[in-house]
Amino acid sequence: MLSRVAQRAMMGWEAHGPRIITASFRTQKKKIKMKVIQCYARTNDSDEETKDRFYSRLQSILDKCREKDVIILMGDFNAKIGMDNNRYEEVMGTQGVGEMNENGEICGHMCTEQHYHWG
Repeated sequence: MLSRVAQRAMMGWEAHGPRIITASFRTQKKKIKMKVIQCYARTNDSDEETKDRFYSRLQSILDKCREKDVIILMGDFNAKIGMDNNRYEEVMGTQGVGEMNENGEICGHMCTEQHYHWG
């Protein structure tokens, strides 16, 4: 699934349960790595404890990332962020659809906290 260049650059991958996987790649800058974090978050109607475990696991992965590395966080967060980016101006635009749901709030908050952590 990876090009030959990506295959050579890949340093490794790790599954973090059934909903998160990470892959690390070398970049052309020797001291900088790229980490891709692929997620499939719990749905909005999942119980709070289950969602908390998912986001705690994701946060612990992000906490281990180095500030200077390139981090790509992607996947399905089962979140609606809506058009109102009030409180989240630094991490999201206004091109969303509808109203923000609970998962959108969780995702927005996590991204904001990470932004200020690495800032």
